[in-house]
Amino acid sequence: MANLKEIRNRIGSVQSTRQVTSAMKMVSAAKLRKATDAIVKMRPYANKMHEILSHVSESVDLEGNPYQAKREINKILIFVIASNRGLCGAFNANAVKFALKVAEENYSEQLARGTVTFVPIGKKAMDILKSRNVISIDEKLSALFDNLVFDNVAKTAEKYMKEFVEGKYDRIDFIYNQFKNAASQILIHEQFLPIKIDKSASEFHADYIFEPSMEEIAETLIPRSLKIQFFKVLRDSFASEQGARMTAMHQATDNATELLKQLKLTYNKARQASITTEILEIVSGAEALKG
Repeated sequence: MANLKEIRNRIGSVQSTRQVTSAMKMVSAAKLRKATDAIVKMRPYANKMHEILSHVSESVDLEGNPYQAKREINKILIFVIASNRGLCGAFNANAVKFALKVAEENYSEQLARGTVTFVPIGKKAMDILKSRNVISIDEKLSALFDNLVFDNVAKTAEKYMKEFVEGKYDRIDFIYNQFKNAASQILIHEQFLPIKIDKSASEFHADYIFEPSMEEIAETLIPRSLKIQFFKVLRDSFASEQGARMTAMHQATDNATELLKQLKLTYNKARQASITTEILEIVSGAEALKG
């Protein structure tokens, strides 16, 4: 059994750790509330925009649109969206693991040829990809999470939209965690380009009169819809990150509390044993003096 000083030092260390995890849990909870409000408000807008685009596509031929160009899939770009910070359980590792699984299952030939490129958004994703010697591009996109506003994301989206139109990539996908609740995140594989329009998503099929023309609306709406999609994906991942970190810190705080109980019990037993030993020594000494 460890001596009393060692147990006291360990109790102090665990108490300090519990204070840190408890504080991080509260910080993540505050960030989670803001992130949840943002993504909950944004989803109806993004869904409605996709619905309008689906409705317009029923009357307008979008086959000639550069963002819907269907080419032979040779060069693939996969955004792996994780976080800049750790202490959020398996959040980052699961995103990278899922991205590699998707690449192996869907793009095995391209992966073998080395034409699948991973672009991590989040420093932790970059670190994990580097450790696995995966072909990746460090575009410094992790800074998007430092100031997650639409204007910053739109500039990044425009860059990759342009590269797709120029033929640098034949397909661009997202791998990210979709926010469900604080304790649950869903890993999603989502196509970014070429655009994928589900015409059955439109609930209304009335013949509307559009001003300006449907063609002009489609040309404006498609780029806007793609930027909104990019922004929504990052918002979803950010909210998921805060939920994962809050849950991880909650569990860590509970574990530290349980460990403290065990250490204090061990300390009291050791202290009682020490006192008992001292009493026995005193009694033995007194008896020896009497004899």
